Amino acid sequence: MADLGRAENTIALLQRHTEFRFQKKFGQNFLIDSHVLDRIAAAAELTEEDAVLEIGPGIGTLTQHLAERAGKVLAVEIDRALIPILEESLADYDNVEILQGDILEQNLDELAEKLGGRPIKVVANLPYYITTPILMTLLESKLPIVSITVMVQREVAERMQASPGGKDYGSLSLAVQYYAAAEIVANVPPHCFLPRPKVGSAVICLKKYREKPVQAENEALLFRIIRASFNQRRKTLVNGLKNAGFAKDKITAALQALELPETVRGETLSLAQFAALSAALQA
Repeated sequence: MADLGRAENTIALLQRHTEFRFQKKFGQNFLIDSHVLDRIAAAAELTEEDAVLEIGPGIGTLTQHLAERAGKVLAVEIDRALIPILEESLADYDNVEILQGDILEQNLDELAEKLGGRPIKVVANLPYYITTPILMTLLESKLPIVSITVMVQREVAERMQASPGGKDYGSLSLAVQYYAAAEIVANVPPHCFLPRPKVGSAVICLKKYREKPVQAENEALLFRIIRASFNQRRKTLVNGLKNAGFAKDKITAALQALELPETVRGETLSLAQFAALSAALQA
């Protein structure tokens, strides 16, 4: 097995597959740093009992590290041109299954069946242009996901773990934290990739809650309120919700019940306060 965490091995592999061309539309940036790869695998806390879903394996750099630790790895790759490369780089691993396709178009129940119906750990170096749709699809799914350990744009990782009141805090923070505890475990500079991205990256681990930290009788309403509260950050919560179709008298009554001033802005409310506001507006 060639260690693809070394740049020269990655380059040699790609040179043997002259038909491959980097596709900007797929956000392809391959990791070439063994230390970072070890950090990702360690953060995922993999054992031989674990089933791993990897999204966007690329040339198999991270996949090799996952296969060394986990019992089963299902790697879903959208780019057909990468399949022959993956078949070569992962030839020594009989616990890896390669599936060509777009993760957002897959039947998730069928993926779970391929992994034996066991609890799933998702590990991935995600394409930055589609990070949020992939994460929310996984978090909102009924898959038996234990954790999601992913490389994302550093700015996005900071938003996912942000607390109320900060500039990074927003609807993504609340959406992620409704489903999982988020922790950035490593910052990764551009030189760790081939080709180099223009932005810094970070590895973030999302450990899914067995029981959500707040109870929302109407999740759709909760997230409608959250989105409305951050659509125009400079506006007060009252104005943001009014623009989303809520009656002003009902908004002010709900804020009074929660002992919040009418001048409050959405960026200062915690997830628990948004859940309480949702319940008050539904009543």
